[in-house]
Amino acid sequence: MSNIDEKNLGPRWYVAHTYTGYENKVKLSIEKIVENRGLGHLIYDVQVPVTTEVVVNDKGEEKIIETKVFPSYVLVKMRMNDESWHVVRNTTGVTGFVGPGSEPTPLTDAEVEMFSVEVVSDEFKFNLGDKVKVVSGIFEGYSGIIQEISEDKKSLTILASTERRDIPIM
Repeated sequence: MSNIDEKNLGPRWYVAHTYTGYENKVKLSIEKIVENRGLGHLIYDVQVPVTTEVVVNDKGEEKIIETKVFPSYVLVKMRMNDESWHVVRNTTGVTGFVGPGSEPTPLTDAEVEMFSVEVVSDEFKFNLGDKVKVVSGIFEGYSGIIQEISEDKKSLTILASTERRDIPIM
């Protein structure tokens, strides 16, 4: 793997293949290794993309179901070098990286955006009191007024009106 250091392009998203059903175990294992060994400068984020949907059973009870978008795959944002490659590749449950042969191939910016792995926004366009519509998640289709914006401008709370009451949505 000595040629990996030569191709290092900074932190990029890579796809690691796992045994079926091991995605969350692999995610937790990598996060624990990063914390224990102090490798936060090499491995930045680990994700198992999921979608959530609300399913109503015969009794009218709602249940939230999470489904993995890419079963048997874990996405890792890392600075690729021999050490980071070795950590991820030798994590229990990982069978290898996606790419030709043994060479990991990073996701392109278009793929990262398409898979909604990382939301990069140059401009925050909302203000307190603005009326917005929820476009995804369990409250999709609801409208409300922005009540609170986080300091890092990565999340906001809206007050959505329903037939029964107003609901704060984060």
